Amino acid sequence: MHINTLIHARWVIPVEPHELVLEHHSIALHAGRIQAILPSNAACTQYSADHTIELPQHALLPGLINAHTHSPMTLFRGLADDLPLMTWLQEHIWPAEAHWVNADFVADGSRLAIAEMLRSGTTCFSDMYFFPDITAQVATEMGMRSVIGLILLDAPTRWAKDATTYLQQAQRVHAAVQDEPLITTMLAPHAPYTVSDHLLQRAVAEYQLPQRWHMHVHETAAEIQQSLEQHGMRPLQRLQHQGLLNAQLTAVHMTQLTRSEIEQLATCGVHIVHCPESNLKLAAGACPVQHLVNAGVNVALGTDGAASNNDLDMLGEMRTAALFAKQVAQDASAISAAQVIRMATLNGAKALGLETEIGTLAPGKAADIIAIDLNDPACQPIYNPLSQIVYSATRAQVSDVWVAGKQRVAHGQLVGQDIAAYITQAQTWQQHIAARQAIPTT
Repeated sequence: MHINTLIHARWVIPVEPHELVLEHHSIALHAGRIQAILPSNAACTQYSADHTIELPQHALLPGLINAHTHSPMTLFRGLADDLPLMTWLQEHIWPAEAHWVNADFVADGSRLAIAEMLRSGTTCFSDMYFFPDITAQVATEMGMRSVIGLILLDAPTRWAKDATTYLQQAQRVHAAVQDEPLITTMLAPHAPYTVSDHLLQRAVAEYQLPQRWHMHVHETAAEIQQSLEQHGMRPLQRLQHQGLLNAQLTAVHMTQLTRSEIEQLATCGVHIVHCPESNLKLAAGACPVQHLVNAGVNVALGTDGAASNNDLDMLGEMRTAALFAKQVAQDASAISAAQVIRMATLNGAKALGLETEIGTLAPGKAADIIAIDLNDPACQPIYNPLSQIVYSATRAQVSDVWVAGKQRVAHGQLVGQDIAAYITQAQTWQQHIAARQAIPTT
């Protein structure tokens, strides 16, 4: 049988079945999908291909899914470090956004972010930011799969002046991108402390499209205290009263949880995105990942934005997530390497409603695949490829990336993209922003 691409690899890690590692296997790709996964000697006899790729020291696995980020905020990377969350937001990020964020800012920031993510093995990202139509356009141009958050806030911004405008913009952007094969959308109310009950009620009543919700929830102890003072209840209870605690909700951060809330999340089928490096950097708290997993909650993984991480490196996030979970649980066996790979792939797909399309390597699924070169001194010797990927490998070892069967990274370099131009654009923004913010340029 003739196909588009045949990839021979030392290891194939399909994610399902759990912990399975296939040695000396190949993946056949055709028309953007996985045709077959089979032993390499059999693949050579069964298939001829337009392109045959030999990766004798590499592991193939599903493309990583960054289940929560703010991609244009790459242009604020390093703008305000070493500060508590609300100080960081109220005194630095929100004023900078009010002055600088426009369509050009979002386009240039999104290009920089997508280039960084593709080169580090991320093939799908879930975004929450202003001018989401621009991010969707850039993602389409660069061949990146994305779930675009249609942001809702009570506060006026350059994107929308009031609740009615936010909802109108959400409808408009969804209509504009609904035929793009790599783009889906979700409603993205920013957080309980920035979105009123009235706006949530209007969104439920007026937004007529299939509703998936993505929201920062229980990020800090201060958020909980504020909610108790203003509403007489914790944020999750507010969301429950609005009918939002269900399998359509993805709650991001969730560092402040009681045992009864964990049980409630499991019962309702709520998905969680864990952002360990951002939570650590902002001292926001610790998501009880092992307790959530034990309760049956689906936990995915995200980087958050580059302004609070300060990178979009999912391999690094995986390592931090595994180590942090052990410390929080006080259990060295908590969140194994195989589990954290699952968090960064299949669990992310489930949280975004894309598990039938991506998240595992299986015949019929979209060919979102990455190759990690393990022939590196830091990864030798190899007893268990899963452990080496999580605890030893870095994003510099991501050699090749395919999205929907199209190669977007080859030999560590972006295909058909002008990295130098993206860097120049970022540097131009830095000079303007630094001058206004009185930040040293060197």
